[in-house]
Amino acid sequence: MGNSGAMSSWWVLFRAGNSTTGVLGVILGSMLALGGLPEGKFASITALQAISVWAFMCSWNALNDYLDLEIDRVNRPDRPLPSGAISEASAKRGIALMMASSFFSIAGALGIASGLDGGVEGWYPAIAIWIGALFLLTNYESSGPYSLRLKDRGLPGNVAISLSVGMVVLFGAAGVFDPFNLRTWSVFVVGVLYNLAREIVKDIEDIEGDKGRNTYAMRVGSEKARTVAWVLLLLTLASLLMPFGIGIFPELHLLGVIPAMVLLLMVKGKLMTSEDHAAQQLIKKSMYLALAAFLGSSLLV
Repeated sequence: MGNSGAMSSWWVLFRAGNSTTGVLGVILGSMLALGGLPEGKFASITALQAISVWAFMCSWNALNDYLDLEIDRVNRPDRPLPSGAISEASAKRGIALMMASSFFSIAGALGIASGLDGGVEGWYPAIAIWIGALFLLTNYESSGPYSLRLKDRGLPGNVAISLSVGMVVLFGAAGVFDPFNLRTWSVFVVGVLYNLAREIVKDIEDIEGDKGRNTYAMRVGSEKARTVAWVLLLLTLASLLMPFGIGIFPELHLLGVIPAMVLLLMVKGKLMTSEDHAAQQLIKKSMYLALAAFLGSSLLV
């Protein structure tokens, strides 16, 4: 296999494209908190935190494939590990390298923050969020004696993944010394609900290939899981409207989230006809539109 083929396999193993959503999340959190693009040392901190999240997500995605190797031999034999494009030993080295990159990037951000007015004390929430995400994901993947084994607990595992995704936005805000910014927390709630609904729908989609796991969809059945996903999407709809209703974002800017709301309402039809892949793709597109609307509103305030 040539270099381009090898690079392509690593790109797929790390899900490097999907991991860029973490980069966007950090930048979004920073911009929501600042009301504009970060500049100077804030820009450096945000960039290092974005690299840290990207490397963290790449590491975790590869670890997920490594631990799911036997399942993927049946479910996704074309993935880099079951297909043999990347060896298990190489994957372990890649996982360790990416996690080390994440650690050193956040250490660099800490070094810059220590020289600013807020100092290390004001930047501690960013460290706490990074550790919190590491705790959630470790307890999701690990099956050791002290692990919460969240991956095998169905809904709690979905909640852990959704919280860790939402925390990326808080991480960006905490990096610029504003961890309790209300606009950022609004987006956090919206992101967690979107992701939780999508995780459940993805589990329904993968129910045949997930033999050996104990997903929420497998535990309660596809129909009930679809109902729960739709209830979560109704809560998501409420969370989209709430920040405008209580003045966190200007009421006029509510117009910006209408496209996201339209796509979200279209999901019900897909769930009713068991078009689970189409449903989770609609959820994903709706979420991106909502985040873009929130960002646009924050920049116009």
